[in-house]
Amino acid sequence: MTPAIMITAHGTVQSAVEAMRLGAIDYLQKPFNSNDEILLRIRRAIEQRELVRENQAFRLEQSRTSRPDAMVGNSPAFRKVLDMVNRVAALPSTVAIHGESGVGKELVARALHNLSPRSNKPFVAINCGGIPETLLESELFGYKKGAFTGANQDKEGLFVVANGGTIFLDEIGEMPQVLQVKLLRVLDNSCVTPVGSLSSITVDVRVISATNRDLAEMVEEGAFRKDLFYRLNVIPIHVPPLRERAEDIPLLAQHLIAKHAESMGCPPKALSAEAENALVRNAWPGNVRELSNALERALGLSSNEKIEVDDLPPQLRELQSEKNMLPVISEEQGIDLEAVVSNFESNYIRQALEMSHYSQQKAAKLLGLTPRSLRYRLEKYGMAAE
Repeated sequence: MTPAIMITAHGTVQSAVEAMRLGAIDYLQKPFNSNDEILLRIRRAIEQRELVRENQAFRLEQSRTSRPDAMVGNSPAFRKVLDMVNRVAALPSTVAIHGESGVGKELVARALHNLSPRSNKPFVAINCGGIPETLLESELFGYKKGAFTGANQDKEGLFVVANGGTIFLDEIGEMPQVLQVKLLRVLDNSCVTPVGSLSSITVDVRVISATNRDLAEMVEEGAFRKDLFYRLNVIPIHVPPLRERAEDIPLLAQHLIAKHAESMGCPPKALSAEAENALVRNAWPGNVRELSNALERALGLSSNEKIEVDDLPPQLRELQSEKNMLPVISEEQGIDLEAVVSNFESNYIRQALEMSHYSQQKAAKLLGLTPRSLRYRLEKYGMAAE
């Protein structure tokens, strides 16, 4: 934008205020003392414009080049997420991010904000499951002095704090239904009403929500409002679990090791081939968060040039040992193939049950089986009562 300087022979305080309100960056009244004064004002205006442009370019470059932990990878499943983020970041629509715990849903939300026109405004995140119901309303919408015991002064809610920017409602499935109604009203009217107030405050906030629960299933069970579900789920983004993009693990591991090395003040280390293989073979029920914790531990304990299998958590060492201890067919004794297959199947079934919190329907989906086939195997291996 070209900077404007207001010049007038009939200057008043009112006209100066009006000129600044309309976008003028300076105000001059004739007659001028010298041409040097005009040149000085113009030079300052140009410098100010260049400073604004440099600041905008810097923010844009930062948003493009900053890649949070969970935003590292080249697998087809992960590229779908990146493509969706780039396509919808500039839109004002609500976004619902779905995925298991630890996949990086908040990092996806931050990427959406950083790539949006709202990037120079606040990004405010709140965990709806981590705040008691009695406090969640006042945190979101604020309150007036005297609204309840302990409300000694007015407090702005997070929707007002995020005005012009983005609010991220994590674990939205944990929000009580009485607050779901009030959230729906905010989404419909762009107004929030602080607790104890009779008037509303207009806000301009993009809402991004996230959950590791199946909201559609909760709607069917009556645990989540259908109208709110549709209002939040305008643009859904599914973040795949780490086991569905295992080819990203080596690249992600290098990134995480470098990050932990910087915070520890030590040089980064490479992974040995055996350690990398153990990472790729693990199911990672805690996803990127669990991988990050495992690598931080390994880097801190490692005394070799590379991170070895022995530096990894016990469960990863056991997996590698199981691989190395697979029975080999001998000409003299042969092999009990049925026992090997039974052990192999039961181990994977147990992993799937743990990852799905013992939901047989979800475990069957993880294993590519029908629920009936899974029940047959649970009975076959004596796991039905687990």
